[in-house]
This record gives sequence, structure tokens and C-alpha cells, in this order.
Amino acid sequence: MANSLRKVVSSVILDLDGTLLNTDGIVSDVLKVYLVKYGKQWEGKTAQRIVGKTPSEAAAAIVEDYELPIPTDTLMSEIYPLFCDQWGSIKALPGANRLIKHLRGHGVKMALASNSPRANIEDKISYHPGWKESFSVIIGGDQVTAGKPSPEIFLEAAKRLNSDPSSCLVIEDSIPGVMAGKAAGIEVVAVPSLPKQSHLYTSADEVINSLLDLRPEKWGLPPFQDWIEGTLPIEPWHVGGPVIKGFGRGSKVLGIPTANLSTEGYSTLLSEHSSGVYFGWAGLSTRGVYKMVMSIGWNLYFDNTEKTIEPWLLHDFNEDFYGEELRLVIVGYIRPEANFPSLESLIAKIHEDREIAERALELPLYSKCRDDPYLKSALPVGDSHL
Repeated sequence: MANSLRKVVSSVILDLDGTLLNTDGIVSDVLKVYLVKYGKQWEGKTAQRIVGKTPSEAAAAIVEDYELPIPTDTLMSEIYPLFCDQWGSIKALPGANRLIKHLRGHGVKMALASNSPRANIEDKISYHPGWKESFSVIIGGDQVTAGKPSPEIFLEAAKRLNSDPSSCLVIEDSIPGVMAGKAAGIEVVAVPSLPKQSHLYTSADEVINSLLDLRPEKWGLPPFQDWIEGTLPIEPWHVGGPVIKGFGRGSKVLGIPTANLSTEGYSTLLSEHSSGVYFGWAGLSTRGVYKMVMSIGWNLYFDNTEKTIEPWLLHDFNEDFYGEELRLVIVGYIRPEANFPSLESLIAKIHEDREIAERALELPLYSKCRDDPYLKSALPVGDSHL
């Protein structure tokens, strides 16, 4: 694992699907519709088998797992138009635009190397302004004799960048991609696209939760300059609904009112935002507006099976608020989700997150968002708590 400067990197080679673009949700959406044609139901179990694979390998896995009565070529020809219709709907993953803009602004050479065909890569990135111009090299899986985990695509990318592989850094989301990078003699940062799978990426030189957590200076690259007092400003986003647990499991232990929200109807939002600790403003329908820290993820200490949304209201009150309408405006990011060896260490970290958020929310950059109309529309007029 890379805890300090390992080497000086001159070029960065990035994967596309699952690393820069949130294609996993599109895959699920398309297959849910397509498999109905053959009386099958998409269960998601094949997702782990197809991440990072070539299109033909992924198609073969689907045919096998769902026992489809068609050859792989037929599946590919039938499903390809369905995917093409969705290219414009694919969103950039958190931190992708930030990273591309940062590296380009500092003159760092970048290559895009994906198992997808070159034409598909061009189509996908055409919906993201500035991306195509940022990459000196773009290579698709159809431009090499073997896709990942073969090292060929990364070696070719380094060659076209006029860079020695030892001076490159690969950023990948899949195990085949990590294997390909290491086989090419390149150090690799892994950003696993599947939940709770980080332990499978032991061959990577560093494993991070999301691109928001990348520290370029570890690799001799220019550091980001946008962190403010331990927080990263993000484009504000909204989430809300009736509280399904208020002042629940963690409240008395933490000394902070916790509120669990149902994730029903928020599958897209949950797939678009990395697990981690965020902060912002919370509007509780009968009480007012409060400073708030929020975890989004699996709560690794408790080993939840589903991704959850759990805000903590930074205000002292003891009453339950089950069933009340809670609206959240998330304005910044603090840290990735992490596991802890003990409940005491988890509690200590949560209180550290609280202190960071309380200080940050006094800054004009964040404090102005407490007047967001989304919060006010569900609250008594003029009621707020700082």
C-alpha cells in the first residue's frame, strides 16, 4: 500500500467504465429489461463476473449464468443497440471531472485504456465536455490482440504517451484491470466498483474508496488544492423522506440524534454517490434546520447488507422523531467509509467528523446552503437552529 511518495509519475493511464463513468447502473437497467425476453430475471449476481471483462467475455458469462438459448454473438448483437441508447445517460463518477481537470491543468499526460471498443469509448465520452481533448491517447480493446488482464493495452498506452511504464500510474476499478497494470510493470491505484470487495485487490499498490480520496502527491503529482479545513466542497445534492428510525440505535451511545431514512426510491442516487461521510443541512418538518453529518454506505462495523443513509443531527434534543419528514442538503465530503476495530474507535471518529462539520458549516461557502428552498418548503416559517 502507498502511504508516502513511491515514485515520480509523469503519465496517468485511466480505465473508463466503472472508474470514470458510472456504467454499472446502466448495465443493470439494460439487462433487467433484456432478460425478460427469455423469461429470466436479472439478479445482479453476474455483475462480479463481468466487471472489467471484454464485451465478448461479459456476454458469454451472461449466456452461461442465465442459461440463455442463444449464442454469445446473438446476445451481443441484440443488446448492443440497447446500450447505445443509454450512453448519454451515463454520469461521471464522483471525482472524475475533478481529476481530469486537475491533471490536464497541470500538464500531466493522460491516456484512456478500456476493454470497450474504441468507437464505444468515443461515444461515451462525447457526452462529457472536455474529456476527449484531455487524453493524449485513447485505446480500445479492439485495438489490441488481447484485452485485460493482458498487459498489452497498458504497454501500448505507455508507448503512445512516450513514457516508460515505470513512470506511469494506472487507475482501475476491476481486478482484471489491476492484473493488467501490474503485469505491465506499472503501479496501480484501485477504486473497486463493486461494494465491499476491497479485500480482493491485494495486488494493487493502493486501494481507495473513490476518486474523491485520491492523493496525487503520493505519486509525485501535483496535489489538489480544493480541500478546505478537512472538507471537500461538492455540488450540493438533495435527499429526503420520512424518518424510519429517529433517535435510534446509535443515538444514546453517540450522544447525537441519528435518523435512518428509507433507501427505497433512491437506488440511482446511492449508485451515483460514493460511500463515505458527508455533511450539510437537515430540515426536520416540525422542528427546523440543523447542521448535519451523514454517512452513506454499508456501515462496515455493523456489516450491513444494504447501503444505508444515516444522518446525524448536530443539535441537543432527546425526543424521538420517527415518521417525520426529513430533508437533507449535502454540501461537502469529509472522508471515505472505513471499518474500525472497536466501537470506541468508531465513536471517536464520529465525534471528530462532527467537529469538522460544525466548523466548516460556519464558512460562507457552506452556510449559505441552509437557505436552500428544498429545506424551507417542508418547515415552519422562520424556524432554524444553528
